[in-house]
Amino acid sequence: MSDINDQVRKGVAQLLPRLRRFGLALTGSREDGDDVVQGAVANALSRPNLWTPGARLDGWLFTMMQDLWRDEVRRRKASGTKAAATIAGADKSVDGRRVTETLLMLAQTRERFARLPDEQRMALALVVIEGLSYRDAAEQLDIPVGTLMSRLSRAREALRTMIDEDSRPPLMKSVAGE
Repeated sequence: MSDINDQVRKGVAQLLPRLRRFGLALTGSREDGDDVVQGAVANALSRPNLWTPGARLDGWLFTMMQDLWRDEVRRRKASGTKAAATIAGADKSVDGRRVTETLLMLAQTRERFARLPDEQRMALALVVIEGLSYRDAAEQLDIPVGTLMSRLSRAREALRTMIDEDSRPPLMKSVAGE
């Protein structure tokens, strides 16, 4: 096996947890996220010569995942099915008030995150979840750093607004016409 094949195989194995997180953030569901990860890994392992040694392997795989997801969304739109935009609820069978509250909060956070526009969700996923620098995230998305910062700002503000709206008492929501 060639050196590049070994590098790609080892690198992919090390990146799997990050790829799964990114897949979930990208698609909004574990199932779709895993499908996108599987597709990207299969592509990378079947054609490792397309990767440039010395380039960021994670960036190459993230780009593949984005391309695969865009193709899947287009395919679903063309076939008349709606792309999955919600994440399965948290496991409610676990006992304990604290654990239940934590799981509910996590489900709410995932649902809010999934409601963000794709470009905001991608920016937030790369910077906040994956820990990329603004420069690296902007490069990954092929946008200027200023555009990335704007998307991050809008995403954070949208999340704050969702949290504020969701935390308002029901009476206040009815008065506000919601």
